Amino acid sequence: MSGPWMCYPGQAFQVPALPACRPLLRLQCNGSQVPEAVLRDCCQQLAHISEWCRCGALYSMLDSMYKEHGAQEGQAGTGAFPRCRREVVKLTAASITAVCRLPIVVDASGDGAYVCKDVAAYPDA
Repeated sequence: MSGPWMCYPGQAFQVPALPACRPLLRLQCNGSQVPEAVLRDCCQQLAHISEWCRCGALYSMLDSMYKEHGAQEGQAGTGAFPRCRREVVKLTAASITAVCRLPIVVDASGDGAYVCKDVAAYPDA
């Protein structure tokens, strides 16, 4: 499998994944102002992850946030994102790399992008 889901061996995600990006996602999704320090902390943490693995790390973060709050697929307005539909949560998470201006690798040819399309399209996220 190639693309942003292909990570180099040994690049394990922190558990919970991207803890510094969780407040950013909650604030953005709920339409709140994001403090500069929150944005900076998330972007710095994401910058330490390989371009190949950033989208996977964002998916892992989103998945763990839902699991921690017991949200089921298709439920809106529950758990981690009380005022945010699931589709909006996914799109917001997918755009964090663009907000941070961090490139991702989108396919095996090395073509790059800034938005994690796979995170937004992933049905179980």
